[in-house]
Amino acid sequence: MGEQLPAPSAAAEKKFAMMLSVAAGIFLLAIKAVAWLWTGSTAILSDLGESAAHMVAVIFAAYSMHLTLRPADANHQYGHAKISFFSAGFEGAMITVAAIYIIYEAVGALVRGPQLDHLTVGLALTVLVTVLNGALGWYLVGTGRKRGSIILEANGHHVLTDCWTSLGVLVALGLVKLTGWPYWDPIFAIAAALNILVSGMRLVRRSVGGLMDAADPKVHELIETIVTEATRRHGITHHNLRHRNIGDAHMIELHLAFPGDVLLRDAHRIATEVEEALERDIQPAALVTTHLECEGDHGGENHAAR
Repeated sequence: MGEQLPAPSAAAEKKFAMMLSVAAGIFLLAIKAVAWLWTGSTAILSDLGESAAHMVAVIFAAYSMHLTLRPADANHQYGHAKISFFSAGFEGAMITVAAIYIIYEAVGALVRGPQLDHLTVGLALTVLVTVLNGALGWYLVGTGRKRGSIILEANGHHVLTDCWTSLGVLVALGLVKLTGWPYWDPIFAIAAALNILVSGMRLVRRSVGGLMDAADPKVHELIETIVTEATRRHGITHHNLRHRNIGDAHMIELHLAFPGDVLLRDAHRIATEVEEALERDIQPAALVTTHLECEGDHGGENHAAR
């Protein structure tokens, strides 16, 4: 079956989500900068550094999104969507760098002794940042999953990580205000950094898996179930099932083995039904290629027919 481009509504939703992410990122970065200048908090400075890394990643993700929406061409005959895995890996690397920077700053504050001021202002601005980041993150993750965009989903996870960082800052500043012990500030910064580090490494691992065409076991099980049911219904078998995620769709290949007396037009009709079943049930999309053969051809009896 030929490659199908995303529906205009899907493309428009992806573009809007990315534009919203960029605009919100700039706004929240400015708020955090003001909060840090007012308070001198190491935790807020660390949060600011994480947001700065996020903005670099978002700009790269926006460019990647632009490429994924371009149609296939002579040099990229399967489209450009696989850059989404590279984008997710870049974002994960930026998160990891931000986590290391946070730990560095927090340890320095522990050694020097924290110096904090205007905690009420810092608390108010951090509450605002936390709420906005949480809402934006859930929207991006939901849109990414709905539209099959790893770029938006990775971006959303990064925003949610930023939200957790801001929440840690909020708790730290609250404890400092309640107890008068300033060391809560760098301690919570380190805790937030460790959480960020784990999130970044997960994104990098997922990126590498996508670039190396690692098969998702859940997707494989679903594909196997659909194909087995369809072939059993028509009294045929299949083998050589392979699939990989190309960024915005799953490319699926398989061989269908027919009895020798089946006419070509009937075999083609059955193969089309198998392809349509996969295209209907595999999300976000499926690009299916089937190879028709007679039972026993190419050593077919030696294949593990399923």
